[in-house]
Amino acid sequence: MFTRVTSRSSRTPQLRTRAAVLAAGLGASVVLGAGVAAAANTVTATTTATAATSGVASAVEAQAAAQAKAAAKVAAANAKAKAAAKAAAANSKKAAQRAAAKKAASWTRPVKSYRLSASYAQAGGMWQSTHSGQDFAVPTGTRVVAAHGGTVVKAGGNGAGDGPAYGNAVVIKHGNGTFSQYAHLARVDVKVGQIVATGQRIALSGNTGNSSGPHLHFEIRTTANYGTAINPVAFLRAKGVTL
Repeated sequence: MFTRVTSRSSRTPQLRTRAAVLAAGLGASVVLGAGVAAAANTVTATTTATAATSGVASAVEAQAAAQAKAAAKVAAANAKAKAAAKAAAANSKKAAQRAAAKKAASWTRPVKSYRLSASYAQAGGMWQSTHSGQDFAVPTGTRVVAAHGGTVVKAGGNGAGDGPAYGNAVVIKHGNGTFSQYAHLARVDVKVGQIVATGQRIALSGNTGNSSGPHLHFEIRTTANYGTAINPVAFLRAKGVTL
């Protein structure tokens, strides 16, 4: 009996040692598992944060791209509007130039090279009241042309019926209800009833009638007769012709 008791007593420490080792191993496994789980959680959190950051960056980039695209559209629209406005202004200018050219073509100066002398409504001792037209100082024999197309209603000496003060003269009736007169002529090249075109030669300038020197006396009238003259310079200017 004594021997059996001794054997059991010697095995007890061994069992306790094994139990302690097993417990230590179990604890280490628990600690290791907790560490692995913590590491896994850290990696997951890092991955989530990286994904979130990447998502924000992508959103910012997309927004910037959209804003750039919108800005490009606005710039293109502004450029297109500016180009359209420029084209419209150019077209308007061209239209105005064409209109002015058309006006200028429909009326013209009665002589090409000249010096303006006595003007409309100018006072002086050579006229009964005031001067009824515009004088163009030119050498005798200067080509005189019709300021506008029309029909000759007066032509010849004695002012073509308006009196000897005008010398040789021509009066043309125009389609717009106005008349033009050319006086102090050296020679008359048209006759009553003749149709003339704008710029067509009708006479040669001279110094006939009540004249102080070679020149062309030019009038714009509302009838064919003396006493109905209006300002010829202003009239021609309204037609696009400047003197």
